[in-house]
Order: sequence, then C-alpha cells, then structure tokens
Amino acid sequence: MELPQRLRVAIDKLLEGTPTSSLQSASAALSQRYRAELRDGRLHLADDLSVKAYLAARMPATFAAIRSSLAMLEQALPAFSPRSILDVGSGPGTGLWAAQDCWPELAKADALEASDAASRVGRHLAQELHLLQVQWHSGDAAQTLSSMSAADLVTLCYVLDELPPESLPALIRHLWKLASFALVIVEPGTPAGWARILTARTILIESGAHIAAPCPHEGRCPLSPPDWCHFARRVARTRIHRVTKGGDVPWEDEKFIFLAATRSPPDERFSRVIAPPKHAKGRVDLKLCDSNGNADFRTITKREGESFRVARRADWGDALDLI
Repeated sequence: MELPQRLRVAIDKLLEGTPTSSLQSASAALSQRYRAELRDGRLHLADDLSVKAYLAARMPATFAAIRSSLAMLEQALPAFSPRSILDVGSGPGTGLWAAQDCWPELAKADALEASDAASRVGRHLAQELHLLQVQWHSGDAAQTLSSMSAADLVTLCYVLDELPPESLPALIRHLWKLASFALVIVEPGTPAGWARILTARTILIESGAHIAAPCPHEGRCPLSPPDWCHFARRVARTRIHRVTKGGDVPWEDEKFIFLAATRSPPDERFSRVIAPPKHAKGRVDLKLCDSNGNADFRTITKREGESFRVARRADWGDALDLI
C-alpha cells in the first residue's frame, strides 16, 4: 500500500531542504517514544522537526493501518457512506486522508489536534483534500470533546497510548455519543495496544454498540495472552522513507489492531482470518475467529472445492464466507 500521490508530492515538498541527518535523529527519537509508550507530559509531535520525521518515517505506515481498518468496516457494512467525519488526535491529518481515500463522497471534516506543529502541517496538506472541507480545532482529546459536533464517522487513531489509562472510559463513552453511526479506533498491533482495544470494546458493547469489525461477534474475545489479536499491512517505502529509517528493503510491515463500532449490526457475520495463512500442497491452514465467538485453526483441503479456492486467496485480516 502507498500514500495517495497528491499526499506524497505534498510531503516531498514539505521535506525539501531538511537535512537527512536531522530527519534520521528525530525519527529515531520519535520511534523510541512510540515503542516506550512514553507519557511524560510532552506530545510525540511536539515541534516542526518531529512532525517532519513523522511524515517521512511513520505516516505511510499509519495511513496503511487506518486505511485497512476502514476497508474492513466498509466490507462489513457496504451501505455505510459517511458524509462527515470527526478525527480526534488528527496529527497532520493521516486519518482524514485514509477516510477520503475510502469514501470519496466525504464532504465535511472536523480535526481535533493538541499539537500546533502537527495542525499547521495538517492544514497545509489538507489543501490537497479535494472536495473535503476541513475545520481544525486545537485541544486535547480527553478534555475538548464537549465543544465538538457529532459526525457520521468518528476516528481515534494511534492516540490512546499517549493518554492516561484512567481517562480512557470517559473518552470512549464521549466519542460514542459523538458518532452518529460509526466509531473507529486504531492502535499499534502490540499486546498493550490490543489490551486498550479490548477495554474500549467492553465499554462500547455495554453502551449498546455493535462490533462491525474485526470481530464477527460481540462475545468475549477468545484469545488470551501470550496470544493477542492484530493484523499487518505491507507498506511501500519511498526514497525519503528508506533514507530516514536507514532501511535497505523497499517495504515494511505495519502491525496494527482496531475496532469499528456501529449503531447497526452487519447484515452478515463472516469468520475473520486472525493469523497469516499457512499454505501446503493441496491444503491451507487458517486461524479463524468465527461468529460464535470461537478462535481456532481450520484446515481446508482441495477436496472442499469452492472453500479451498476462497482459502487459497485469503490474507491475514480477511473476512471469509466458508462453507
């Protein structure tokens, strides 16, 4: 997966003249903050250089994770066609770009961001979001929501790791009130990110939400540590991406976990592939989470005809209608 071309061009222009060594050091510091889930009172994107490092090294991967999450929601509810979005903790607008890429008919967006540096860049990039009118708001996700208006789609992407854990329940309930139809939360695909998604899932189900994706049910999650639910999306690296991260290969895999809560349930519930499929001659081994709330391996052989043809093309994260 790649960033939209308009976005790639705009980012390249923003990064012109920035020394590679500065991007590399800022990217390393940013990655360390993300990995440590550091909560020291500072924003991850606190200044212009950290935002530029994010554009160069992290935005392609976070875009891919968010876009993939929205695609799974779209697959579960193909009739859902949002006209408005509230993107909370928007950063430089990664979620806005992913949402418009998924639903070109989006017309109105509100972006809430605490970092002035990230907002400045987001406003600049948003000029390329054709047909989408974006209003930017300054404020903390845990404290400023009372002034925000409801939207068809509310997104909260890669934000919870920056917030005090005790603020999560009230935040999730408030976000759900603002979601006219759907709330999507995306987190890093780590055990800690999965734990935060599970907490949000419990709160949302208790609040009357339906889980449209990735779970095919609203029952208890069948996984337990050391296992955890997450997915991966392969991301194409641009030249500046490779140089900033010091990478040799032209791609990287972004691991993520998400939750899509909706006012109405999907018409159908299909099993979700929750691990990379394993292929052998005449067979495919799939780890599936099904609509009954079970997670287990299923071996599908060539003798099963259409199910085998479906399974052979399956990828990690796919929803499958298997006989």
